[in-house]
Amino acid sequence: MNKPAPTFYYPNPRTLHYCTQCGKSLERIIPPDDNRVRDACPHCGAVHYQNPRCVVGLVPILDERVLLCRRAIEPQYNKWTLPAGFMELGETTAQGAMREADEEAGAQIELGDLYTVIDVPHAEQVHFFYLAKVLSPELNPGSESLEADFFAFDEIPWDEIAFRTVSTTLEYLIQDFPTQQFPLRNYAISPEKARQS
Repeated sequence: MNKPAPTFYYPNPRTLHYCTQCGKSLERIIPPDDNRVRDACPHCGAVHYQNPRCVVGLVPILDERVLLCRRAIEPQYNKWTLPAGFMELGETTAQGAMREADEEAGAQIELGDLYTVIDVPHAEQVHFFYLAKVLSPELNPGSESLEADFFAFDEIPWDEIAFRTVSTTLEYLIQDFPTQQFPLRNYAISPEKARQS
């Protein structure tokens, strides 16, 4: 059963306006001994560095089917994705991927090897997907998923996949599955490729 679409979506702003240390207005400058424009505070001297965000997730397999979740949140509401989300402070990429599988699908999994590392520079992100063995067909999707289900490779709803990083990871999975050889794949998604999804 589909839930109603969310009525709000708050993208996390990258440009700050006020210093988190003293509350004064920030300036966009190149600090001394730096080579990039930063949000910096002329009052207390704090420099607010921005770094890429890590997205962590799983490629959960049960027999010859892959587990996908239908998103209950923006962006890409109602589209299918692998269980994944932003890494939290204090956790490893593997811990974050396992947490996301629990939160989004309620899946019991056994973590495998890191499979894809995808640079998404235009979105200021890096995506990490681990292979995973699903230990039980029982699922209990959380509030960020409308539903979760298993798909045979020839049943994957390609036109309804939420993100290009997910579709390319699934493409590699299908390519590698017959040999059961899953080399670590590291590649970049350009803005042009992202728009194709």
